[in-house]
Amino acid sequence: MPTSNTISGWGNFPKAKSNLYNFRIENDLLLSYSDDYLIPRGLGRSYGDQAINLNQGVLLTQNLNRLLDFDEETGILTCEAGVSLAEIIHIFSPRGWFPMIAPGTKYVTVGGAIANDIHGKGHHIDGSFVSCVTEFTVLLADGSVVTASRSENPDLFWSSFGGLGLLGIILSASIRLRKIETTFFSHQSVRVNSLDHLLDSIDEFDKEYNYSVAWVDSLARGSKLGKGVLTLGNHASKTDLATDFSHNPLKVSEPPKFAVPFELPAATLNKVSVKILNTFLELLQSRSKSVAHYEEFFFPLDKVSNWNRGYGKKGFIQYQFVVPLENGRKNIRSLLQEIVNSDQTPFLNVLKKFGKGEEKCPLSFPFEGYTFAIDFPVRKGLNLLTKKLDELVVDYGGRIYLGKDAMLDSNTFRQMYPKYHTWLEAKRKYDPANLFSSNLSRRLKIDYCSSNS
Repeated sequence: MPTSNTISGWGNFPKAKSNLYNFRIENDLLLSYSDDYLIPRGLGRSYGDQAINLNQGVLLTQNLNRLLDFDEETGILTCEAGVSLAEIIHIFSPRGWFPMIAPGTKYVTVGGAIANDIHGKGHHIDGSFVSCVTEFTVLLADGSVVTASRSENPDLFWSSFGGLGLLGIILSASIRLRKIETTFFSHQSVRVNSLDHLLDSIDEFDKEYNYSVAWVDSLARGSKLGKGVLTLGNHASKTDLATDFSHNPLKVSEPPKFAVPFELPAATLNKVSVKILNTFLELLQSRSKSVAHYEEFFFPLDKVSNWNRGYGKKGFIQYQFVVPLENGRKNIRSLLQEIVNSDQTPFLNVLKKFGKGEEKCPLSFPFEGYTFAIDFPVRKGLNLLTKKLDELVVDYGGRIYLGKDAMLDSNTFRQMYPKYHTWLEAKRKYDPANLFSSNLSRRLKIDYCSSNS
């Protein structure tokens, strides 16, 4: 029997009372879940309503966490979908292997990484998660288990990346890991004083560093719009390490020592506190050491448990968009100007440059261009700002990341993702009864039952 509970994504917005099932074995699906629409849920790190289901079923997949096989020659790991990147790093980094694709947190499952086609600081070199997956197995709505790869059920394979768990339950996957000498990164920080300076610096260092990400001062205006710190990095070799690191070149981080114990008052985040924080972050990032551990380089927020509570009881959204390189500077400036002129307080602005996306994945987010991610505490009028931003992003030929979305409407979604018809064909084929559904799928009318197409 399910447990009824109110849950949310990482942004704590929106929330929905859902029927929670602990998914254990394959035939549980037909035996126990037939009365509910269903959505799988890993560690709950999607920000919005991707893995909540109002008065319907949510399949908790953490118990699907066995390691099944590892090939030391090729670096291909086969594991169940509930295994997290944190677990992979903890087990395989001491053996000289690291995930090929790492987002801003290591607390994501392999199944969730596929469902959201996650990306990281190295997209311009390594692409998104689809680039490291060779195949996976899926439990379909009829109870059958099939393998999906580039050659076997390829439509299911491509449509699952960015498909948000709406085609079936990923049971296991085979992914390529990266061979490493150390778990450290050689990196450089570049302070930039304007948007043009920032984008010029990204172009300058694009081919020299595998990883790049820019923190942008969320309150800067006028000629300082876009000022911040660009952080660049490559995997460090043993010879790159200073004496104090060389004794343990494959160091693995410990669990976080700090936590936000409760949801902070909404008044905590205001323009004064954000200005103070921005000053601190600029100094911290610009003065960072030339060699950094992966925890500091990839996952700085993972050092604090439950940091999402810092946004208060109403929660927050992360608005992430990508726009093409053509006219990118002009369009990024226009979007930033819209944000700083609004009455909303942006928080933790991050800019990256994407390489070419995987065009065979109809709902994958990345394509060649500039991507910007902004946190907004949920406050009155936020939906008006995101609506305006959505319109601009569409006008500029861009789209927003469905894996973090909480407010997009169905018509705008279709303009942003013109290949959604291809995805619907896979939905009709593999889930004809529309068993797999979520708050997001109903909001975006992304399933064929609610689609007018």
